[in-house]
Amino acid sequence: MHLKFGDFLRPLSSYDFLNIGTNESMKAYLAIKYHPDGANRARIERVCAALEAAGIDSACVIRDLEQWGAVHFEPGELMRRSFELLDGCNLLVVELTEKGVGVGIEAGYAHAKGIPVVTIAEAGADISETLRGISREVLVYQTSAELAEFCARLERH
Repeated sequence: MHLKFGDFLRPLSSYDFLNIGTNESMKAYLAIKYHPDGANRARIERVCAALEAAGIDSACVIRDLEQWGAVHFEPGELMRRSFELLDGCNLLVVELTEKGVGVGIEAGYAHAKGIPVVTIAEAGADISETLRGISREVLVYQTSAELAEFCARLERH
């Protein structure tokens, strides 16, 4: 399926923009800025829980590879492992409440590999036009319920 610029203006079903067959389970890679002190761990866990509750498996570098800071990698090795983890997913969820260089790298990588990108952010966040341009959908949310509804809609269609 090829999308045109105008397609971003109409609602898309999950199968339209994810292009996933009915027999393939969904696994989403969460690209999110994280802090060594765990300052946004609750946000990470909230997004992963919303995905999991919707039947979408989640992958997150800080949780799955770095085990919340218990395991450390050299930068090159971390990126190699991150890309490997992302390659095993069929969706990239960019949580852009806070910007981060690594988040942009992951979004560009996913887009170049043909992995669909969706962007979510809490109200008030600054989402760049370039990220909007590669995102199949953008959700600006205020409540966990809005986030959960969005994730459920991804899996339902």
